[in-house]
Amino acid sequence: MSQWVKGEVIDIVHWTQTLFSIRFRADIAPFKAGQYTKLSLVEHDVRTSRAYSFVNSPSESTHEVLVVSVPEGNLSPALHQLKAGDFIEVSHKANGFFTLDELPPCDTLWMICTGTAIGPFLSMLDDGEIWQRVKQVHLIHGVRLNADLCYRAKLEQLQAQRGEFTYIPLVTREQPEVGYQGRVTELVENKQLLAHFGYLHFPDKSHFMLCGNPDMVKQLSAQLQKMGFERHRRAKPGQITVEQYW
Repeated sequence: MSQWVKGEVIDIVHWTQTLFSIRFRADIAPFKAGQYTKLSLVEHDVRTSRAYSFVNSPSESTHEVLVVSVPEGNLSPALHQLKAGDFIEVSHKANGFFTLDELPPCDTLWMICTGTAIGPFLSMLDDGEIWQRVKQVHLIHGVRLNADLCYRAKLEQLQAQRGEFTYIPLVTREQPEVGYQGRVTELVENKQLLAHFGYLHFPDKSHFMLCGNPDMVKQLSAQLQKMGFERHRRAKPGQITVEQYW
């Protein structure tokens, strides 16, 4: 089979002037929550493609990705112009190891992300497996502006429904409507994040999944390692799993 299959755009959700979600249907191979696909467009026999994580759970027939349009980007401005009924090409097979089955056993899972990197975590939260694997799930989502907190209503509803789930938004460039102001690295350094839960330190049997801005991933990984946590590898299990989102 060809690497690429045709996908039909079902809907475009515009969260802000540059942040949007593409919902589409395509005959792709089964995937795991946390994996990514590739979208592409062909113009004048030239293919332009980029990887995007699934937002939807693997059980859904309509797929979804979260995209930010970058003016100088090769693909995102064209994706931003799509509308329902348009067609894109989608990689038939998903990829990536940022998945729950790659984690060692843990009781508390910390999902920490910035910007559009919330995508793989949304897929995991919609997939029932996570609630069978861990006792507590904490999602920390860092953005610049309140308007960038896409899926906020959905996550607040999930928090109201599940006592084992906590959603903490972080806003850096304006006063937050909910959550805290500042970067997650700052809230870890000043212990404000721990204080939110009434903790003196991160619980035993915690695992940290970090996804997003490479600087955040690098700095937070270093902070956690100073606390005694280690990077997770298949050959040597640890407590920190990372995915740099660009």
